[in-house]
Amino acid sequence: MKHANGRNDGRHPGPERHRGAVTLRRESIPVSTADQRLLDSRTRGDWKTRDAWRALRILSEFVEGFDTLADLPPAVSVFGSARSKPESPECLMAEELGAALARAGYAVITGGGPGVMEAANRGAIEAGGLSVGLGIELPFEQGLNDAVDVGINFRYFFARKTMFVKYAQAFAVLPGGFGTMDELFEALTLVQTGKVTRFPVVLLGVSYWQGLLDWLRDTMGEHGKIGPADLELIYLTDDVDAAVRHIVEADAALAAEQDALQETSVATTEADQRAASTDSRER
Repeated sequence: MKHANGRNDGRHPGPERHRGAVTLRRESIPVSTADQRLLDSRTRGDWKTRDAWRALRILSEFVEGFDTLADLPPAVSVFGSARSKPESPECLMAEELGAALARAGYAVITGGGPGVMEAANRGAIEAGGLSVGLGIELPFEQGLNDAVDVGINFRYFFARKTMFVKYAQAFAVLPGGFGTMDELFEALTLVQTGKVTRFPVVLLGVSYWQGLLDWLRDTMGEHGKIGPADLELIYLTDDVDAAVRHIVEADAALAAEQDALQETSVATTEADQRAASTDSRER
């Protein structure tokens, strides 16, 4: 309800934006985001006076994220559209996926918004798992959904995106828009270039993703911009159980590979020590 002067009364505070411990409402909400102000080259004159403070704020977001998420169990980051309706096929699939991941022992990390993200979070908590939401400051405030157990709100996309990768054993990607595509291709780039330890990228929704995969193979691949091995980084399915099984098996294979490397390293060190000891006695 609004008074004659156009202001909201106390019972209906209107839109609000959260910045850590700070809550902004009504006219106090800025028209731009922190990312926009940081990346806007037209404000170059402010860089020497303001960017030092921005650097500290950015550092604080990394510290907050690392400190909050350091004790997470193995986790899977799930991406998908905030615009999907609760009864849409992708939301139903996301809820099923969240539950299946929880039963397999994984925490579920999403962007904390509505749509597919909320469905995945809800599936996780209803199956007794841990549900994590990493929110972001946007011009259109969404807030963290009610199915999030552990939530962090970020000002900066790049700090938030680091947390999606750092604390995940896999990415599961359902139908979505530009933001979903951004996360998908960043993950593929990081795996392809060896910037992260190999982990699976699963696409759920064959009819939605098949056209993109055809284009990657028939256009990008045919022009030599990617190789056949790059397409093998993607696992496409409509079967939630198959998706989770793929993640579990990839996780186990990587763990076995790392154990084998550790054993080889230990054996090599022991052999070097024996050789050094023998050489010392012979002298």
